[in-house]
Amino acid sequence: MPELPLAPLERIIKKAGANRVSEDAKAKLREVLEDYAIDVAARANTLAKHGKRKTITKEDIALAT
Repeated sequence: MPELPLAPLERIIKKAGANRVSEDAKAKLREVLEDYAIDVAARANTLAKHGKRKTITKEDIALAT
C-alpha cells in the first residue's frame, strides 16, 4: 500500500513547472520516490548498524544519498 499521498506530489510536479498533472504521473512519481526512500533508508540503517547504533541520524541519511 502506498505511503505518500498524491496531492503533495501534484504540488511538487507543478512547482517544477507543469500546468496539469495526470493521475498516472502522480502515481508513478509516488512509486519512484517511495522506492528511492526505501533504498536510502536501508543504506542509512546499514551505516547506523556499522556505528553500533539503533537510531538513524540525519548524518546517516545524508551519507546514504
